Amino acid sequence: MSDPVIDAEAKTGQNPQWEAAADLVVLGSGVAGLTAALRVRELGLRVLVVTKGAVADGNTRWAQGGVAVVLDGERDEGDTVAAHAADTVTAGAGLCDDDAVGTIIGAGPAAVARLRGRGAEFDAGASGLARTREGGHSAFRVIHAGGDATGAEVERALVAAAGEHGIPVLERHLAVDALRTPAGAVAGVTVLDPAGVPGVLRAPAVLLATGGFGQLYQATSNPEIATGDGLALALRAGALVADIEFVQFHPTVLYTPGARGRCPLVTEAVRGEGAVLLDGAGERVMTGVHPLGDLAPRDVVSAAITRRMAQAPGGIDDHVFLDATGISGFARRFPTVHAACLAAGTDPLREPIPVTPAAHFACGGVVTGTDGRTGVTGLYAAGEVARTGLHGANRLASNSLLEGLVVGERAAEAVAADLAAGVLARPRHGLLPEPTCVPVAERDALQRVMSRYAGIGRDADGLAAAGSVLDLSTVDCPLWTHEAVEGAALTMLAQALLAAAARRTESRGCHVRTDTPERDDVTWRRSQLIRLSASGQPVLADPVLEGAA
Repeated sequence: MSDPVIDAEAKTGQNPQWEAAADLVVLGSGVAGLTAALRVRELGLRVLVVTKGAVADGNTRWAQGGVAVVLDGERDEGDTVAAHAADTVTAGAGLCDDDAVGTIIGAGPAAVARLRGRGAEFDAGASGLARTREGGHSAFRVIHAGGDATGAEVERALVAAAGEHGIPVLERHLAVDALRTPAGAVAGVTVLDPAGVPGVLRAPAVLLATGGFGQLYQATSNPEIATGDGLALALRAGALVADIEFVQFHPTVLYTPGARGRCPLVTEAVRGEGAVLLDGAGERVMTGVHPLGDLAPRDVVSAAITRRMAQAPGGIDDHVFLDATGISGFARRFPTVHAACLAAGTDPLREPIPVTPAAHFACGGVVTGTDGRTGVTGLYAAGEVARTGLHGANRLASNSLLEGLVVGERAAEAVAADLAAGVLARPRHGLLPEPTCVPVAERDALQRVMSRYAGIGRDADGLAAAGSVLDLSTVDCPLWTHEAVEGAALTMLAQALLAAAARRTESRGCHVRTDTPERDDVTWRRSQLIRLSASGQPVLADPVLEGAA
């Protein structure tokens, strides 16, 4: 089939001034989006990829650790796909969907084989692929590339494959809102081009692969474009969001005083190779905390670091240290980390690395099946923006790239099946969204209040204070600029997260309540759903089921 074409017929004002059409519009160019685009093209459908930055600018390229997968002939003795699934469920703290875990983890080996067939090259070991172990894993099953540059290699291979297949990409374009039919089906999206000129992309299917919302916080491992636009678009289109209170903080980003925005990651694989966490007094942080010690699940390690910093051992209350001086060949095994440390004035070969937790991964997102289908006809989601049930209350290390590979491909196949079955809307029936103004908070104020009250360690008073500050600092703005769209998304997601975190009166996985520190499996072993109210505010969509399991 032919590629999407742009209609040059111009319109005026804030009405669309250009238009394009496809069978599937993919929003995002990371592992999930490009995998889906490649599979859709293989199935003979027209696809158009839209990305906020350059095609390779998403979060995928920053992933250091690797891909968690159990491969035939390349596994620890006794390691199995079932063991990988069990580790995933354990890390998820009671909120994983067992069927989703089995489906995605089980499909991992084949997905990795297809990725390698598209040109991705992983590091070789003494026999077969090199493997490492990360927090929460019971075996060495994380394959990696470039030492600690796995995401960059995955992105490189997928971008190259997309170019070879002639997949069109609109770079530096921002999706704003879904086109919807009178029946509520999605039939395309409105977008802003790099100059802020509005346009329309008409398609019977839209796939969200827009990543997470790490920019809710002052310090994050996410790039500047991780502002949650896809989640906000999904909510405005009528989709449900779940598990949004579970934001995973990576235990170890490189600490620099006063750091804001994206901080360099110190991959968990460094601890997998033997590095240990020390406090400001030189004492081990993880001693007696968890049976896996420094390789405990990320929520456990991040919480332990936060507690230790609060005690200010050695007079240091804002970071701890990761001692990797005993790792031979560190610079060769972890070239990205080594370079970042040197740039910050630390030589990891001779001294411990200063590290601190930072916002890293959203375990929740748009409610989907493992095929990417949402509850809204024509709207699909894959990758970090989606909540498939794989991660539960806390993601197991290096399961994210795997999920993007598996669900991206399955979502593409679901789109093709739905098109063939005639269940999707005709694009011409999609209506432009009504012009509206939405609340937007000043970003610096939002990040400060979320970091202080809704990071690691929350309580009822702090969450209420954060909500009040947000209410007082928002102004209503039309979604006519890139800045307004991003600000509106962050504001909406902050409100949603605060509502879900305030009602979950327990501590589970990434959600740590200092005023209710125990896990409550009687009332809270369930997810919370978020939807938009008639007035456009995120609200809890499910009742509190007292005494429910």
